[in-house]
This record gives sequence, structure tokens and C-alpha cells, in this order.
Amino acid sequence: QVQLVESGGGLVQPGGSLRLSCAASGSRFSIYSMNWYRQAPGKQRELVARITSGGNTNYTDSVKGRFTISRDNTKSTSYLQMDSLKPEDTAVYYCNLGGPELGYWGQGTQVTVSS
Repeated sequence: QVQLVESGGGLVQPGGSLRLSCAASGSRFSIYSMNWYRQAPGKQRELVARITSGGNTNYTDSVKGRFTISRDNTKSTSYLQMDSLKPEDTAVYYCNLGGPELGYWGQGTQVTVSS
């Protein structure tokens, strides 16, 4: 069974940076895409960034040029580097392995962007 453990959230001022990490247990990490979602209060969960097993990346328009997703298969870990943060980035961020249909989710980490 795969488990995902997130870390790195917190409170940051607008324009600041945070790096989220998602560490996976199990040996199948490298064959799956890794996705980062977020959910703000009163809103639906949205896909923020994706990195495929081959390293191709995609971002939602609102974070392009500010967020960078990466993965280290030797550590079974994915990262989401978030720069130039805005108040509208405030949300609970979740990592997901392989797509929602597989059901592998992190516990979520709160990111709050506020002065």
C-alpha cells in the first residue's frame, strides 16, 4: 500500500516562497505521474501541477511561471516550489500519485498567503 506524507506548508507573506514536499512509501513511485492539487474554502479541489513519470510537466494557468513541480525518484519524493505567492494561492495542498482514480493522496498541508 502506498502512503504519501506531505510537509512544507505554512504562513507566508505575499511575494514569498514555500516548498512543499511529498514523500511516498513503496517501490512503484517512479512509474506514476505525481500531481499536486489544492482546495480553497468553499471551492472545488483543482489540479495545480503535474509531472509525468518521464518528467514532463503541466501547470494550471494561474500558477504558470511561479510554481515548479519536480520529482526525485531516488527518494520517492515530489516537490512543489511556489514563488511569488499571492493571497489567492491560500488553500490546502494535496499531493496525489497516479491520478485520483488510484486513490493515493497525501494528508494535505495548509498554505496561507497573508500580510
